[in-house]
Amino acid sequence: MVKQDKDVEASAEELEVIARGLIEMVVGDKDNTAVRRGLRMGKLGFGLAGSYLGYHIQNLFLGESQRAERRKLFNALAALQVREELQSLKGPIMKLGQMLSMQSQVLPEEVVHELANLQMRAPAMHSTLTRAQFKGGYGKFPEEVFEQFTAEPFAAASLGQVHRAITRTGEQVAVKIQYPAIRSAIENDFKLLRSVSLPAWLTRFAPEAVIAELEAGILKETDYINEGKNIDFFREQLRPLAYVKIPKVFWDLTSDRVLTMSFVLGQPLSDFISKGNPSAQMRNEIGSRLLALFAYQLRHVHSLHADPHPGNYLIDGSGGIGLVDFGCVKKFSPEFIELGRVFRQPDWYTSKERSYQMARLTWGPKVANRPRVARRLLDGVKDLYDTVFGARAPVDFGDPNLLRKMVHLWTESIRSKGVNPEFAFYGRAEMGLYNVLHQLRAKIDTASVLATLDPTHKEM
Repeated sequence: MVKQDKDVEASAEELEVIARGLIEMVVGDKDNTAVRRGLRMGKLGFGLAGSYLGYHIQNLFLGESQRAERRKLFNALAALQVREELQSLKGPIMKLGQMLSMQSQVLPEEVVHELANLQMRAPAMHSTLTRAQFKGGYGKFPEEVFEQFTAEPFAAASLGQVHRAITRTGEQVAVKIQYPAIRSAIENDFKLLRSVSLPAWLTRFAPEAVIAELEAGILKETDYINEGKNIDFFREQLRPLAYVKIPKVFWDLTSDRVLTMSFVLGQPLSDFISKGNPSAQMRNEIGSRLLALFAYQLRHVHSLHADPHPGNYLIDGSGGIGLVDFGCVKKFSPEFIELGRVFRQPDWYTSKERSYQMARLTWGPKVANRPRVARRLLDGVKDLYDTVFGARAPVDFGDPNLLRKMVHLWTESIRSKGVNPEFAFYGRAEMGLYNVLHQLRAKIDTASVLATLDPTHKEM
């Protein structure tokens, strides 16, 4: 799917505004690291704006077919420039790129393809720095701890990189090592986002409460002790789903900046799709299991693995799903849990009392007390729900209209100033899931999937 020129223009203008704001914000900052990151982001924005201007000047001399080719080339080159810079910067800015890589219903195909490389392919630390980071986090060098340790990481993402190793007792493990000074980078990046030059731009997308929720969640990801506890929690809670594989934490080989886990076999979902040539039946089976996994967490665990990009799903030959990277986990409040209960009531849409309760729990009293706005948003929820779960035939997640409805609902919520902070990670996770199902082109009998969520069901 290729966007129209007017959409590209809007993106370029926004990048220029961001760039100016970032540069103004970092002037005079005593932290040189923050200054460098801010200037690099600003330079990226101005570079893209300049490329966009050149692109449109060349369009004046091209025919329609040549313009289409040129637009694809521009999108690909711009995405390459963004991807390389975000990979280098890492931190939450790279996470933003990962989230954008899952927006196949919004961004051009060539942009999504390029940004997908952010999911597990960030530039790795030099081996000397890796050893230093391991010793700084654990107190010993890797070779003093493991029987074997592979210096080259097999995965490198926004906050850390992962290495293969074998313990002294012969067990294959994955060792996650945090990048240096990543916590301060996160804090500095969010300072940039809150700079005096950017609030008007930011509030178009998320209020301060949502930004604070995102910052707190990403900062938690830098605590590997917390991530290890999340792994133990989900390993126990997801036992009823026999097809889900969760790693085991080796606590004696783990610290707040080094996390050692059992090695989970399987291909990253993106590789499974692009290289494995799975049959339609296998795509549908994987899709059904992913949807059931998501819904089971909401209904029975009341917590959510909130980073569902394709690199965090490892698919084995039997269709089993290895779930990894538990740094980003959302544990829901009693109010959010109550929202789920109300939503499952058959009369939530027709009952005035339940509709009000639904609107209040979802968007807050400011929206709930505006009946016309609340009804418009509830109409969007019902339309999306009916599309996904109301059809008698299998739902075709390859249809981009489903994703467009989700984006439209999210956009309307933002415009109405009705974004519950808890939806920052829930919305990210749900949209990420639907994008994964879209990439799978899965056709799913969603009613049957929901029927399996009863803990007494024998086929989970």
